Amino acid sequence: MQQKDVSGLEKITQDQLDAMVKLHNRFLEGRLGGRRAHLENVDLRGLSLKDRDLRQSNFSGCSMQAMDLSGASFKEATLYACDLSNSNLFKTVFTRADMRGARIENANLEGADLESADLRQGGVSFTNEYPVNHSAVNFRGANLSGAKLTGSMASHADFSDAMMSGANMSGADLRGAQLVGADMSNVEIEGARLAGANTKSAILIGVATAILKDTGADFSTAITDDNVGVSISDLDEPLPKLLEYHREWLKTRGKAGKQLDLTEIDLRKLGSLKMEQMTAIKAYGAKFFGMNLYKVEMQSAILDNSDFRSCDMEESDLRGSSFKRANFSHANLKKVNCSALMLGAGGTSRFNPCIFENAILRYAKMEEGMYKDAIFRGADLSYANLAGCDLSGADFSGAILNNTNLDDTKTEGAIFDRDENRPVFRIPTEAIDDDNEDT
Repeated sequence: MQQKDVSGLEKITQDQLDAMVKLHNRFLEGRLGGRRAHLENVDLRGLSLKDRDLRQSNFSGCSMQAMDLSGASFKEATLYACDLSNSNLFKTVFTRADMRGARIENANLEGADLESADLRQGGVSFTNEYPVNHSAVNFRGANLSGAKLTGSMASHADFSDAMMSGANMSGADLRGAQLVGADMSNVEIEGARLAGANTKSAILIGVATAILKDTGADFSTAITDDNVGVSISDLDEPLPKLLEYHREWLKTRGKAGKQLDLTEIDLRKLGSLKMEQMTAIKAYGAKFFGMNLYKVEMQSAILDNSDFRSCDMEESDLRGSSFKRANFSHANLKKVNCSALMLGAGGTSRFNPCIFENAILRYAKMEEGMYKDAIFRGADLSYANLAGCDLSGADFSGAILNNTNLDDTKTEGAIFDRDENRPVFRIPTEAIDDDNEDT
C-alpha cells in the first residue's frame, strides 16, 4: 500500500516512477507488455523525468513540484490540474498537451515548446471525494524566455511577472490573460488574440507598436521602446556633468554644487551605472528597468515608486534609502547592504532605516543581503530568495511572504504579524522523500 501525505495524495519513489516509464516506452514502441503511463492524484514532488519520452501519458491532478522535467516530452499528454510549480521545465515539450487548470508558478520553462497546448481554465474535478474548482493556468513568475506558444489556447491564463523575452506567441489565444508586469521583450506576437488582456506595466521592448495595435489589448501602461516619463537625453546637462555637481554638493554639505534629481527620468538607455556614486540622490518614479547597477552606491537616496525590475544590483550599497512602492521583481539583490544609517551627531542625529514599505520584491534574488532594521511593511516578497540574509530587527508587518525562502536567516528582533503568517519555506528537492510529510 502506497504512503499518503496529509493531502491524501499517494506517494511513489523514483524507482517506481522509472519502472512505469519503462513500461510506457514499451507501449510507445508497440512492444509486448507495454502499458501507457497513467497516474492520477499522485505525489511526485522532487522526482526526475529528465529527458524521458512521456508522449500521450496521463498525470492528471498530480503534485509535480520541484521536479526535473528538463528535456522531457509530454507531447499530447494530459497534465490537467497538475502542480508544476518550482520545476525545471527547460526545453520540455508540451505540444498539444492538455494543461488546463495547471499551476506552473515560478517554474523554469526557458526554451519549452507549448505549441497548440491547451492552457485554458480547468473545470471541476474531485479529489478525495471533495470537488476542486481549477482556475486558469498559473505561470506567475515563470521563465518562458524563448518558449514556443504558437497557436496555444491560453485564454485567461496568468502570466503576471513572467519572463517571456523572445517567446513566440504568434496566433496564440490570450484573450483575458493576465500579463501584469510580464517581460515580453522581443516577443513574436503577430496574429495573437489579446482582447481583454491585462497588460499593466508589461514590458514590450523590441515589439513594433503597429503590431500591438492589432492585438485588441490596451498597452497604454506598458513599457515599450518609447520613453516612459522624461528621456535621459532631455536633462538640462549630460548626466556625468550633473553627477559632478552632485558630488560637489555632497562634499560641501550643500554649500556648492547641486543635488541630483532624476525624478520620473527614464534611464534605460544608459544601460549601466555600474559602481557609480549616487549617494543621496532624489529619483521618485525613475525607470532603471534592466540596468546594470552592480555595486552602485545609493545610500540615503529617495527612490520611491522607482522601477528596478530585472536590474543587476549585486553588492550595491543602499543603506538608509527609501524604496516605498518601488518594483524589484526578478532583480538581483544578492549581497546588498540595506542596513540602517545613523546620520548627524549628538542631539541632531537620526536613525535612517532602509524602507521597502509596500514595495514589490516578487521573485527577487536577495541572498546574503544585509537588511538589519529594514522596513518591509506591506511589501510583497512572494517567492523571493532571502537565504542567508541578516533580517535582525526588520519589520515585516503586513508583508506577503508566500513561498519566501528564509533559510539560514538571522531574524532576532524581526517583526512578523502572527506565527501563522510566517514565511512558507520552499522544500529543497533533496529533502523530499517518501517519509516526509507535506509541509
